[in-house]
Amino acid sequence: MVMALSFGDVFKKGFLENFQNIEPWQVAIGLILSLGLGVLIYFVYKFTFSGVLYSKSLGFSFVMMSLITTLAIMAVSSNVMLSLGMVGALSIVRFRSAIKEPVDIAFIFWAIAVGIVNGAGLFGLSVIGTAVIAIAVIVFSKIKTKYEAYVLVIDLDPDYDEEKINQLLAARCKKYSVKSKTVSADRADMTVEIRIPAGSTKIVNDMNRFSFVRSAALVSFNGDYAG
Repeated sequence: MVMALSFGDVFKKGFLENFQNIEPWQVAIGLILSLGLGVLIYFVYKFTFSGVLYSKSLGFSFVMMSLITTLAIMAVSSNVMLSLGMVGALSIVRFRSAIKEPVDIAFIFWAIAVGIVNGAGLFGLSVIGTAVIAIAVIVFSKIKTKYEAYVLVIDLDPDYDEEKINQLLAARCKKYSVKSKTVSADRADMTVEIRIPAGSTKIVNDMNRFSFVRSAALVSFNGDYAG
């Protein structure tokens, strides 16, 4: 006689008792590979970094992300109940650190993807994918642009000739855009976002030749250029 199984029996048999054993060698290979690839991501990030302030802690976190994600994926892949619990635990996590550069987000996803793939046991995919991404990131980061963006800060006399400044900017810059201008009784300040040929900063010397210019400073600009 065949006995009918209740919902509780089916749930217990299909979920609570359905553990997949993970071999120790799989855990060791996954963690060692994640460590190695995480270190590679760290050095690629350091080598290609072009921001203002380099964050060593962010680079170190790529290694931790790869290892932690590998452990998590190995755990949840062994049992459905563990995966549900992991989803519930991660749903209450809130990250407060602000990501300053968009490329940092790409590196974070890269480290997490390495952990996921290694946790799933797809070691070949992890190695090949990381190698291709690393080569692409290094190649694109070293491509030099013909023009570079700067911010030109000009300290002026209040009776300055704006027409002469615009003529010089038009002659020396590929593009320029006035971002701010402040005029008071005894002085004036102007901030201009400019795009000039790479390696050429002669515009500062030309700007200082005007008698109404008190000082001019050129600041490297890493943001998005408007226009």
